[in-house]
Amino acid sequence: MNIHEFQAKDILRAEGVPIPAGEIATTPEQAEAIAKKFGGMVVVKAQVHAGGRGKAGGVKLAKTPEEAKEVAGKILGMQIKGLTVYTVLVTAVADIATEAYVGIILDRATRKPVFMVSPAGGIDIEEVAATTPEKILKMPIDTRYGLQPYQASELGFFLFDDIKKVRQASKIMMSLYQAFMKNGASLAEINPLVVTPAGEVLALDAKISIDDNELDRHPELEALRDETAEEPSEVDARNSHLTFIKLEGDVGCVVNGAGLAMATMDLVKYYGGEPANFLDIGGSSNPEKVVNALRIITADPSVKAILFNIFGGITRTDDVANGIVTATKANPLTIPIVIRLTGTNEEIALKILADNGFSASSDMDEAVQKAVALAKGGKAA
Repeated sequence: MNIHEFQAKDILRAEGVPIPAGEIATTPEQAEAIAKKFGGMVVVKAQVHAGGRGKAGGVKLAKTPEEAKEVAGKILGMQIKGLTVYTVLVTAVADIATEAYVGIILDRATRKPVFMVSPAGGIDIEEVAATTPEKILKMPIDTRYGLQPYQASELGFFLFDDIKKVRQASKIMMSLYQAFMKNGASLAEINPLVVTPAGEVLALDAKISIDDNELDRHPELEALRDETAEEPSEVDARNSHLTFIKLEGDVGCVVNGAGLAMATMDLVKYYGGEPANFLDIGGSSNPEKVVNALRIITADPSVKAILFNIFGGITRTDDVANGIVTATKANPLTIPIVIRLTGTNEEIALKILADNGFSASSDMDEAVQKAVALAKGGKAA
């Protein structure tokens, strides 16, 4: 789960990270009032779950409260990567002498949180890694002991030569690690971590992603979710108890089980197609899940064909078949559907489908090839 910059900053402030004052506004008038409180000159920043806000015009410097009102009026309501800006963060201005990058990510290879720091801050860390990898220091952290002071100092010395700056940066990194672990994060970063002309080290931006698996243990973090900043189909799927991720292809996939879903998407790619989504209805034998899955997929105009790939174990294939029949009777399909069913109650499922004008295959390769061909506008073999 992604959270907004202002929410991430609140978490880091609670751990003692020095961050310039800031408040959120949902109207231009509120932005103006906040700017007056902060002395006039402020930065107005769009709050959306998307990178590249500055390049898209979502981050602007305002030299006066009146200009803050004007800038906020332009940013509020704009779209950044398909997401509408409903809130802006109005933050006090800080003079910048240098910029650095500090972040922690959960690394599956080492099975540890890994610190990544770079003196090249203010730009995407992926760009730094691609063009100047020598400017990045990576340090896995043993969670049994946590980030040790000597490790924080080593990271700090990679960023700065001055011992006073190193000490400030080291303290910030200790706090960042605490925030990362305490909140079940999968990512926490400060970009940029700046040094002011007076030698003060500050966090000017913050990004935190929370591992969804932690939300049951952290209901206060679940409350930070902003569904208006998420893909509507993913919100719909989550509320329908489905696991769904929208992709860029045209073959809509409905599968039971994450492993089978991944294998299905791989096979779609193998046969020259592009999956439109990851959608796992899980192991439940609830036909309503199938109805919801079809509703979500057919709402995507990029989907040209639908592929059901069901391997019945706990999931009963006859329940899936009933779900398909119920959904298509309520909302007749305007795009082709390919069904592969095998497993528990397969014979019953095939009869249900046949009685309602559907055919089904038990061969996964055959079904995927048909779906890919139909999505391309061809005929199924």
